[in-house]
Amino acid sequence: MTLSDDKLTRDGLAPTEASGKVLILACGALANEILALIRLNGWDHMSLTCLPAILHNTPDRIPDAVRTAVEKHRGDFDQVFLAYADCGTGGELAKLCDALGIEMIRGPHCYSFFEGNDAFTARAEDEIDVFYLTDFLARGFESFVIKPLGLDRHPELRDMYFGHYTRLIYLAQTDNPDLDRMAEAAAGRLGLKYERKFTGFGDLATALQTLG
Repeated sequence: MTLSDDKLTRDGLAPTEASGKVLILACGALANEILALIRLNGWDHMSLTCLPAILHNTPDRIPDAVRTAVEKHRGDFDQVFLAYADCGTGGELAKLCDALGIEMIRGPHCYSFFEGNDAFTARAEDEIDVFYLTDFLARGFESFVIKPLGLDRHPELRDMYFGHYTRLIYLAQTDNPDLDRMAEAAAGRLGLKYERKFTGFGDLATALQTLG
């Protein structure tokens, strides 16, 4: 199951053609990883549709967008799974999932479930000075970090936004030298020490493996 490049957009992905009984409703930031897992595991009963990744900049809008998408698609599937963590909604996504009778990924955000929620929680107090990147954010650093914060127009604001950070840790889902260079360049642009940690797909893979 693949998507042509013209369907990849700044705001997420167009839905794939339904081909099974399980719909994964996901954040667009997870699309490449979910499609890779579907392909690698031969999960032909799963289909994917994504909400715009840019919703992370306004997390209060995520629950309503999820509700609308579930109501639109659930009649065509036996099961809907929400491939979001809490993602800054303050528990509202979990409440919505309970009301809709669907499951979601455990954890506060994708940094946590990519590393593994238990491992991330154990290290959290030692990494309060860390700004994280994933493969998606390394690739889309300009569109999802620099431009929304206005740093392309006002670079002098960098220290106001990032002055309390000392490190950037790239949580890598893949071994990709190009993404590694992009992540290191992002750290340099923010004036942060660069570290890289390979996580693979972490708890995302575990969550999807339980579906149907």
